Amino acid sequence: MNAGNPAWVEEAWSKALDKTRINSAIIGAEFPHASQNGKYVLEPPYWWTAGFWPGMLWQLYGDSQEQQLRDVAEQCEQRLDEVLDGYVKLDHDLGFMWLLTSVANYKLTGNAQSRVRALKAANYLAARFNLQGRYIRAWNPWREGEDNSGVAIIDCSMNTSLLFWASAETGDPRYRHIAEAHMDTVLEHFVRADGSVYHIVNFDAVTGEVVEKLGGQGHAPESAWSRGAAWALYGLALAYQHTGRLDYLHASQRVAHFFITRLPDDHVPHWDFRAPAEIGEIRDTSAGSCAASGLVLLSKLVDDSEAIIYRRTALRMLESLYRQYGSWDDPNEQGLLLHGTSHYPENRNIDVPLIYGDFFYVEGLARLQDKGPFYWE
Repeated sequence: MNAGNPAWVEEAWSKALDKTRINSAIIGAEFPHASQNGKYVLEPPYWWTAGFWPGMLWQLYGDSQEQQLRDVAEQCEQRLDEVLDGYVKLDHDLGFMWLLTSVANYKLTGNAQSRVRALKAANYLAARFNLQGRYIRAWNPWREGEDNSGVAIIDCSMNTSLLFWASAETGDPRYRHIAEAHMDTVLEHFVRADGSVYHIVNFDAVTGEVVEKLGGQGHAPESAWSRGAAWALYGLALAYQHTGRLDYLHASQRVAHFFITRLPDDHVPHWDFRAPAEIGEIRDTSAGSCAASGLVLLSKLVDDSEAIIYRRTALRMLESLYRQYGSWDDPNEQGLLLHGTSHYPENRNIDVPLIYGDFFYVEGLARLQDKGPFYWE
């Protein structure tokens, strides 16, 4: 264990491993998303969250070497072939899906087939780049006749790591060029001066001009959806790690400072930092765990005088998640972290465990203990 960690970190890691070991025998090679009444609801393989369950298994396997965790993770990856080869249901979340499955497998085992899968996914992601607007298109039409070809979202800040990886892996700079162009658009159009973040920016897909900025999963266009801030904080830190560009680092820090200064007393964020009082108290543990993992990374990218702020905050956040929001003593709850908020405006999956909250919680603990590798890097 890292000598700078308090004793609870190793204890929290052990409990997360114990619960995931039990879950792996029950859930198997499926794709959980949100827990309802104690059990994770399963989604089809093309759903954007499909990578987080196998990603968590790989993160725990990397340290524990427990074959059962690896077996289930590999089976999940194989099931995703139908999505990768089927093509039509792929969108910008290729990073979330294949970084945490195929890149993870390749980094841990050297699996050549996993490398090919990840490179295929990177090519499909690169193909979503809009040259005029310098953004990666988010979604395909949800229904017949819909045109969302101009939509980009802050979540994709994390997906660009697949392109950075592909560029380093192949020696081809084109992937990196696209990733940087998209992240430059994040700097210009998504991150506000105060460090808060827009969720959705809609461009004219032909001219590349900005049409409008939308609230998306936040309360309103000018509010501050906390998980969106977490995506930006973490994604920009990764972009700096991949490129060495200080403008990415400084933007990540600006978002981090906004996030940190608006945390409540228990260090677990509300779902939207600018939501009205009557709904603003609702927590989102997934935003907390994602931001915490990003803050641990950020602490490793800056000098010691700044690092202590980020690491100390991440420790407080993860400890609060462990002690006050965990389900360790409830054998009837599959989710690790309670009180996640997926999509408040659409009244979907509110105050429930979320698989991406669980993943980033485990990854944050792994980062504190230097239990790599980490699949975004």
